[in-house]
Amino acid sequence: MCGNNMSVPLLADAVTVSGAERETAAVIFLHGLGDTGHSWADALSSIRLPYVKYICPHAPRIPVTLNMKMVMPSWFDLMGLTPDAPEDEVGIKKAAENIKAIIEHEMKNGIPPNRIILGGFSQAANNGVNKDIAILQCHGEMDPMIPVRFGALTAEKLKSVVTPAKVQFKTYPGVMHSSCPQEMMAVKEFIEKLLPRI
Repeated sequence: MCGNNMSVPLLADAVTVSGAERETAAVIFLHGLGDTGHSWADALSSIRLPYVKYICPHAPRIPVTLNMKMVMPSWFDLMGLTPDAPEDEVGIKKAAENIKAIIEHEMKNGIPPNRIILGGFSQAANNGVNKDIAILQCHGEMDPMIPVRFGALTAEKLKSVVTPAKVQFKTYPGVMHSSCPQEMMAVKEFIEKLLPRI
């Protein structure tokens, strides 16, 4: 863990699943609204690769507009779930800076940036920098919180921002706002392809 939690605010408040051998890659995985890093650390442990370090930060506890201003773990404020809902740009930028600090910390520890994957559950995605980035987006077809059609719209938007062939959109029949074993295997295959053993 990090001793100086001023420079890396989230790393000190994260669940880390260490590799069983020398770590040559890292996966940073952000949990969904109201959750903690623990549940995804457990899920990723079931598909772990021995040379990969998994970092599952805990979001700060903030009032969330969508849930009547109840205080809960959230990376930024959510105003609504529809595509036209206003977004917490300040909160999103702050979360992005915190994640960037975690990435920079791993780079200082010797893991090159092309050996770091950023993932998340129930997250908004926006990347205008690396057009050649590989993206795996999975969605439950029975998701009552974020309908699968919104996922499809997001995938189309991503294809307009990055190299379209690099975007994979997979749906899972019968799956609600959660994950399933088939999805976790797709995640494992994606990680193995992007982060092969060296």
